[in-house]
Amino acid sequence: MDELLKNLESIREQAKPLVESRWEEFEKLRQEGSEEDLFSELCFCILTANWSAQGGIKAQKIIGRGFVYMSKEELVSKLREVGHRYPEARAEYIISNRWIIGKLKELIKQEDPREYIVKNVKGLGWKESSHFLRNIAFTNYAILDKHVLRIMNKYGLIEEIPKGWTKKRYLDYEERLRKVADMFGEHLGKFDLYLWYMIKKTVDK
Repeated sequence: MDELLKNLESIREQAKPLVESRWEEFEKLRQEGSEEDLFSELCFCILTANWSAQGGIKAQKIIGRGFVYMSKEELVSKLREVGHRYPEARAEYIISNRWIIGKLKELIKQEDPREYIVKNVKGLGWKESSHFLRNIAFTNYAILDKHVLRIMNKYGLIEEIPKGWTKKRYLDYEERLRKVADMFGEHLGKFDLYLWYMIKKTVDK
């Protein structure tokens, strides 16, 4: 843990302007975003699962409001265009989740809406639900993707990288990472962005 904190401290000043700028975007989306804007971000998190943040950003720019109204065939075509690995399955998820448009603003007023999303939104497990909520400025969730898990394993925070998640294991691993974030002096939402900068030398979302 000490070595991880040392490495994070070494990039803190470099990363801070990018982290703060990105966090302002997240807060603006939560405060000012429409139902369609929030749904677009939810779809971004569906798309990045087993793919990449950069790919998701590209798809989000191309599809835009189409997440709300495009047919499955149109979505599949757009996702193929950007090279998504699972265009059919992801298009199906997006369409099947449109019921939540009109409910998102109310949902995110809750203190802890994550488990509801995990149980009711297709294509969003614990990691993806945490990703969506962090991207609208929830501070208390960790995005335990493969990159973060490798870091946790490398620095001895976890014994193994899981192949799947139970609620108990996700919350356990999240709590382990929270302790490091607290020592670094940031909440989990921003701490994830610092980890990404340490790994990738960039701050995506």
